[in-house]
Amino acid sequence: MNVNMASDNDHLGLNCAGGATIHFSLQGKGGVGKSVMASWLAQYFQSKDIPVICIDTDPVNATLSQFKDLHADHLNVLKVGTINEKQFDTLVERVCNHDGVYVVDTGATTFVPLWHYMLEQQLFQFLVERGRRVFVHLVVTGGQAMADTLAGFKQVAETAPANSIIVWLNEYFGEIERYGKRFEDLQVAQQFASRLAGAVRIRERNRHTFGDDVKMMLERYLTFDGAIGSDEFGLVSKQRLVLVRRDLFEQLDNLRLVL
Repeated sequence: MNVNMASDNDHLGLNCAGGATIHFSLQGKGGVGKSVMASWLAQYFQSKDIPVICIDTDPVNATLSQFKDLHADHLNVLKVGTINEKQFDTLVERVCNHDGVYVVDTGATTFVPLWHYMLEQQLFQFLVERGRRVFVHLVVTGGQAMADTLAGFKQVAETAPANSIIVWLNEYFGEIERYGKRFEDLQVAQQFASRLAGAVRIRERNRHTFGDDVKMMLERYLTFDGAIGSDEFGLVSKQRLVLVRRDLFEQLDNLRLVL
């Protein structure tokens, strides 16, 4: 299974000229790197000089909003355990009326109601018919959270359109492997291969060098550019961050998210 290249582009309107692209980050398991992934995705588009609008809808842990260089707007789409339709409608209207790239980070508490609302309102079809590209980004991680993140992936993949999911394989908590099989060889990945537009691997690295540098950057809610330009990081640490950024951005280049 090829998880790096999108196909059947016409189905999602990937060949449309202009318009907007909206990227939703979803995962029902908290603390697995979902908001970090959203921040890196936004930084990738910034590196291409593409206008990017960041929206943080997490009602509990508004992590994306804390990255000051991303200038994320906070939008509370949850109301008494259900979706605040008017707030979410405002977001959809904004996407439909303005070009650019939108990165929308959601919270673990909004995962189920938000996904059900999107399906109920047929928002994928609604946006695509208006020349908008739509992607869902899901984190799958190793370690103890692997089963939960795979379940979250399966829940979305069961009802997502073809070529709409980009999975981020976060190896920070351990190798993503079960019964000697890597993610792309697992039954759940094979079963929903048609839903995948690609994958990005957050590689496991030396935790005492690369790991400490990335952790320090994230604890300070710094972008890669912010950390590399900061006096808080030494020259060698900055070089390690450059290597991490290059690896992530090259993988994103392979997904052809920028037309």
